Amino acid sequence: MTITADFARAEQTETVDVAIVGAGPAGMAAAAAAARGGQRVVVLDQGFGPGGQIWRHAPGTQPVAEARPWIARLVGSTAARRFHTAVVDLRRTGQGFVLDAEQGSSPYRVHAARVVLATGARELMLPFPGWTLPGVMGVGGAQALLKMGTPMAGKRVVIAGSGPLLLPVAAALAKAGAQLLLVAEQADFGVVARFGASLWRRPSMLAQAVKYRAGFLRARYATGTWVRAAEGTSEVQRVTITDGRRSETLACDLLCVGHGLVPSTELARVAGCAVSRGTVVVSESQETSVPGVYCAGEPTGIGGADLALIEGEIAGLWAAGLGADAGRLYAERAARRRAAVSMERAFAPRAELRDVCTNDTTICRCEDVPRSAIDPSWSSRQAKLYTRAGMGPCQGRVCGVALEFLFGWAPDTVRPPIEPVLLSTIVAAAPTVAAHPS
Repeated sequence: MTITADFARAEQTETVDVAIVGAGPAGMAAAAAAARGGQRVVVLDQGFGPGGQIWRHAPGTQPVAEARPWIARLVGSTAARRFHTAVVDLRRTGQGFVLDAEQGSSPYRVHAARVVLATGARELMLPFPGWTLPGVMGVGGAQALLKMGTPMAGKRVVIAGSGPLLLPVAAALAKAGAQLLLVAEQADFGVVARFGASLWRRPSMLAQAVKYRAGFLRARYATGTWVRAAEGTSEVQRVTITDGRRSETLACDLLCVGHGLVPSTELARVAGCAVSRGTVVVSESQETSVPGVYCAGEPTGIGGADLALIEGEIAGLWAAGLGADAGRLYAERAARRRAAVSMERAFAPRAELRDVCTNDTTICRCEDVPRSAIDPSWSSRQAKLYTRAGMGPCQGRVCGVALEFLFGWAPDTVRPPIEPVLLSTIVAAAPTVAAHPS
């Protein structure tokens, strides 16, 4: 049986010079820069407004101060903005590119001469006993809930994991009235101290770190400490933390855990862009290995908003044919990239985190796969075939990277659509679909 759907005829299309995927810092900077050259520019983002995850804010509320000038620059530019739009495929056609997307519940397609990928990053969640209990969430997830106005007053909170994100989230929770019991950083004291001392080269970053720590002075900050297990009946009630020698159990209502960020490279990989060590490979102009496709921000390496803004502006200028104006940005980009590499080394997950999983610890939450079902000698593809790990709604965004960390597996291939979408969107991308009669 052959299905030819009316969905394809109802599909919305748009033709532009530069299409930018992502409206976080990198995407906003790229859009504002590209629009300066008189190019037809469109920004596509899944969110309800500009800012991305890092500058997320509830509708009708003010974003943080550092975000406001960039949001104003985007809104004041000629770049079109398409929110509630998830891009699920990117491919070359002739002299340009086609981006297939889902806008709300409708198929949406963009034809672009050039593309800038500013797809951001997601949290690295590493499994431990009890991590699937209600009340256990990512550090970034807790930050997002706070920004959307979720009440936290009076809740007993433990924060654990690694990296600078722990500090602002701890300060924000304390300000919101949470009873912050402990902030546990898995990196050892010496590593954290050396990283802090290195920030004399970046006094603004050092001042920011001191400000955040002052925001939760009453709470303990323990280095070389990580979560061993969370326990509870219908929700988390207590968490056991350890430094590898001693353990301590704390009663809590909320456990926030995150071990840094993972670059979102799926769309770049679908487009055929070269990826090395988990990041998209780019040239001096932020162009990928696919001519006409540029990439900026966290997909090229986790570096924070300031680096993302610089990379985004460079990418936008080159995509608009204004590369000569980008030279002033290169030195600052190089300095911030060096700081990002230092941060990555300092807060890399420690080897002991591989040993906290027990046989009955869930590895893949979507498909309910326990650790005992996984053979370390497999590849990620075999794990999919034998257990469906990585084949649930998250499409391996959570468990895929965790399995790579736990077992040293190489990343599996990526195919469109890169995330779950309606059948109508898939049919619109390929209007004639052969289907089994059943």
